[in-house]
Amino acid sequence: MPITAVTGSASGIGAALCAQLREAGHSVIGIDRANADINADLSTDEGRQQAISQVRDRCGDRLDHLVLCAGLGVTAPNTGLILAVNYFAVKALLDGLAPALSKGTEPSAVVVGSVAAVQPGVDQHPIIQTLLKGDEGEALAAIADQDPSLAYAGSKLAVSLLVRSKVHEWAKLGVRLNVVAPGVVETPLYKASTEDARYGEATRNFVAPLGRGSQPAELANVIRFLLSSQASFMHGTVVFADGGMDAMIRPNRF
Repeated sequence: MPITAVTGSASGIGAALCAQLREAGHSVIGIDRANADINADLSTDEGRQQAISQVRDRCGDRLDHLVLCAGLGVTAPNTGLILAVNYFAVKALLDGLAPALSKGTEPSAVVVGSVAAVQPGVDQHPIIQTLLKGDEGEALAAIADQDPSLAYAGSKLAVSLLVRSKVHEWAKLGVRLNVVAPGVVETPLYKASTEDARYGEATRNFVAPLGRGSQPAELANVIRFLLSSQASFMHGTVVFADGGMDAMIRPNRF
């Protein structure tokens, strides 16, 4: 029975994935702020270390799969929280759980990114390099007066770059690591964005070529594939599961 840890397990993509994995016979360790197997605040270092320690205890320090779904969007209380959860929590859990994954059976990990990472101009913003330097205090101070949409897109680009930078390190551990980049997913996080006074109209008007948003279960299907032996030679890649949004935004780049 594979042992799989999932952050953001209480709602959205994480909840759909946990249901599918349990049905498929996985022993799932769900992590969220509440209503999870492990309740932890991933916006803080204390919460991250608590989550890492409890996952390692529950799996006997031998983990087969890790999926990092937890994330905040533009409706977060402040921009610093977006970076804390979307980037620094991901970095901490990847680093903290890599040793347990290295002992797993056909181990793999998936990070949930976003098509927002390819938003024009985001890659040129200084916050990306600040994030990759790893100084959380500096990054949170730098983003404090910035637009939340930049914090979100920047965090998702930085986390994708972080994953890609780990291909040699994680290959030596025998662990595959990939990113799935959704577009619109019909989750509570997305619903909150559509109702936001600042971003609601733009969010509602950003429609994929397929003409609809995706359901959490559709993203869970993609994640399960990336975790599986069917994706045994996929490592360090970003898979867009976005209904054509990436192709629509930058048709001449891939």
